[in-house]
Amino acid sequence: MNHKTAFITGATSGIGKATAQLFAQNKIRLILCGRRGDRLDQLKEELSQLTEVTTLQFDVSNREEVFKAIASLPNEFKKIDILINNAGNAHGLSTVQDGNMDDWDAMIDINVKGLLYVSRAILPQMVERNDGFVVNIGSIAGKEVYPNGNVYCASKYAVNALNKAMRIDLNQHNIRVSAIHPGAVETEFSEVRFKGDKEKAKNVYKGFKALQPEDIADIIYFVISRPYHVNIEDLIVYPTAQASATILKKEV
Repeated sequence: MNHKTAFITGATSGIGKATAQLFAQNKIRLILCGRRGDRLDQLKEELSQLTEVTTLQFDVSNREEVFKAIASLPNEFKKIDILINNAGNAHGLSTVQDGNMDDWDAMIDINVKGLLYVSRAILPQMVERNDGFVVNIGSIAGKEVYPNGNVYCASKYAVNALNKAMRIDLNQHNIRVSAIHPGAVETEFSEVRFKGDKEKAKNVYKGFKALQPEDIADIIYFVISRPYHVNIEDLIVYPTAQASATILKKEV
């Protein structure tokens, strides 16, 4: 994987950060993207000791920012071999009839439109070279609707559909496309969903061993490091304690 360049969205925490760290250990050059400049700076300082790193601070849901940021890449980082569409969020947990429409907009804008904007900005160069790899980070919410998950689930069902559509559209261009759908992963995800309520977020992961960001990073690296004729199309990953979106064995 030496001399490959990976573009990772949502790189400042959770799965994105763990993936960046593992890629750096394997000498993959990194373009780290996120909204929090201070975290990007810290990560760049940490990982520059292992590989070449550049950062882009932008919001994936802002179309102009996406294209402007990617166009600003230094020449040595313009050729992108691996795109990790990881940026995503969940806001709120309520019924459709009681839903907060600002939360709906945030989830659709980031999880669906953000993925599309970044992909649209990067895919043409992969098509031109007939070479590249896209990994879309979905969720079990894109495979199974659960109570009060409505719009979040819809956004992740869209990611699942777009993953399949990309694979069809890009097949003739020799570009591999894969999706990874994690179950319960212990990250800042729940903190965002519960609007910064750390106690409520912490309770989500009590009583069982959740997946860790490093677990998903390991799987992402495994997927992208297969021989080029191998494309792992779709993976669902649960912690052992979880049997479905709603069935979770917790210790009392």
